[in-house]
Amino acid sequence: MKKPLLTVIFWAALIAFFAWDWAVSAPIDIFTEPPLIAAGSGQAPTGGHCSNF
Repeated sequence: MKKPLLTVIFWAALIAFFAWDWAVSAPIDIFTEPPLIAAGSGQAPTGGHCSNF
C-alpha cells in the first residue's frame, strides 16, 4: 500500500472511532466532573494511589 492511502485509512478510522464514541457515550455532566487541575486544591487524594495508607 502506498503512504497516501494508509494516511486516508488512518484518518477515516480515527474519525469513525470518534463518531462512534460520541454516539454511544452518555453526555458529560460538568457539575459532577472533578476539576481539571486539582493540584493544591485541598481535596484529599482518592483511588489506589501508593501514598494512601
